[in-house]
Amino acid sequence: MSDFNPLQEQESIVSVTDRVLPVAIGASVTSVHFLGDKAAFVGAEEKVTLVDPAGAMSPVEVAFGGILCSTSDGKRIVMGCDDGKVVVLDRDGAVSTFATDAKRRWIDSVALHPDGAVAWSAGKTAFVQAPKGEVKFFEVPSTVGGLAFAPKGLRLAIAHYNGVTLWFPNMAGNAEVLEWAGSHLGVTFSPDNKFLVTAMHEPALHGWRLVDGKHMRMTGYPARVRSIAWSAGGKGLATSGADTVIIWPFASKDGPMGKEPAMLAPLKAKVTMVACHPKQDILAAGYSDGTILMVRMTDGAEILVRANKGQPVSALAWNAKGTLLAFADQDGDAGLLEL
Repeated sequence: MSDFNPLQEQESIVSVTDRVLPVAIGASVTSVHFLGDKAAFVGAEEKVTLVDPAGAMSPVEVAFGGILCSTSDGKRIVMGCDDGKVVVLDRDGAVSTFATDAKRRWIDSVALHPDGAVAWSAGKTAFVQAPKGEVKFFEVPSTVGGLAFAPKGLRLAIAHYNGVTLWFPNMAGNAEVLEWAGSHLGVTFSPDNKFLVTAMHEPALHGWRLVDGKHMRMTGYPARVRSIAWSAGGKGLATSGADTVIIWPFASKDGPMGKEPAMLAPLKAKVTMVACHPKQDILAAGYSDGTILMVRMTDGAEILVRANKGQPVSALAWNAKGTLLAFADQDGDAGLLEL
């Protein structure tokens, strides 16, 4: 990605709202993923709705209660539920129970490794199971706030109060702890494996340069950051939490230290969701008033995908090829855009 250079003015905005295929999920949607070219809208309770590019819907019952978290690698969706189960939905719509917590605790976080390993958390304990391995676990000092696998090697980041623990499940010895005061929730590695970033309970991000543990503070948000996404190539980290899309620069060895973020697509509404295109320097942004924009990161040019409809956008995702964009709001008013 080249340097951010937002447009100072944009006389008129291009609209593709007439090309959106409406999808009525009919219930609250918390996330959306793609299984191939099928969009999978994950509900807050019991059900995932599969939708093909033509709009045909297939509801799938995956749980007997609440679905608390989900992640996907494009081949399957792994979900954590409030009955202590880790549930998997595959591309054929088949549902299986991957693991069950012995104490039936809530499964608060899940993560997927490219080699097929699955991680999940319950309370203070993080678990990992490789495709042909046994379940391994590690306990941290407080409730797990988030999980993320490193892009290289089997290393798991476990976010918790006052920092992040880096755990190698296949190695003996103590795990490494990256400390910073406060409650750390969502966690992500940069695609080049050089940085680790957490979204905090306060309106801020915190990061570490992994080679030396140097801190990176990313503050100034009016609200908590609940959605983050790396740009194609990993040179920018797009975030929600403000009335513009905040993009922190990670192209240099120092990451965002000493640099100002780019601020794109300002509206009189808060950004609630961001999703970066998998191949180009384009992102989709959803807002608290229901608006969805596509934004070109290099200059801030905008395309309107959905006009404001009142309810906050709660789910946003691209397919792996970058040819389909799926979205939904909190009421289950959803759509598909084919590019």
